[in-house]
Amino acid sequence: MTDPAIIRLEHVYRHAPAAVWKALTDPVLHAKWWAAGDVRPVVGHRFTLDMGAWGQQPCEVVAVEPERLLQYRFATGSLDTLLTWRLTPEGSGTRLTFTQEGFDLDSPLGRRALEGMKQGWPGILAKLDKVLDAG
Repeated sequence: MTDPAIIRLEHVYRHAPAAVWKALTDPVLHAKWWAAGDVRPVVGHRFTLDMGAWGQQPCEVVAVEPERLLQYRFATGSLDTLLTWRLTPEGSGTRLTFTQEGFDLDSPLGRRALEGMKQGWPGILAKLDKVLDAG
């Protein structure tokens, strides 16, 4: 059975894990496909993502395995979810397995965020594909 409070998506990119990793961890590239912020692959690093109408969202990196895994807490203090980006080489490309978990379904914010993000993540991952293609 799938936990309804977890978003899990997979996307295969034509690009090597090093290129996908760079897009996940380079602030300039990150801003092009998702949100501006000082993301860095350093455990304990705290940063803020500018989510436009949804405001500034504080984050903290909790796990890093270069070119394999990036995990950070998202919207600490409010939504408190965990984002996990797992990269697996696939042929000459990369399979990205993404999860967002920890939604509080007892709160209206948690329920709204789960539904909204479930709808939004496929488009965001497609936008990442376009940024990778642009080089």
